[in-house]
Amino acid sequence: MVTAFVMIKANTGEADRLRTEIEDIEGVDSAHIVAGDVDIIAKASVETPAAVKDIAATQIQGVDGVESTQTYIAMD
Repeated sequence: MVTAFVMIKANTGEADRLRTEIEDIEGVDSAHIVAGDVDIIAKASVETPAAVKDIAATQIQGVDGVESTQTYIAMD
């Protein structure tokens, strides 16, 4: 199992809608609106690093209102 954390920057005023859409993506365990350099942090648990890439680079970045993402894969 691969666990990844995706940091998401959102368009102004879009965080609530985006959090809901991101949580609906298969493989995403949770998404939280946060204060700081990013607007949302999503946690994904999937079988392979390729599945992480699909979630972060294709599905999350494909959500209208997402400006950018940065992904971190847990090492433990």
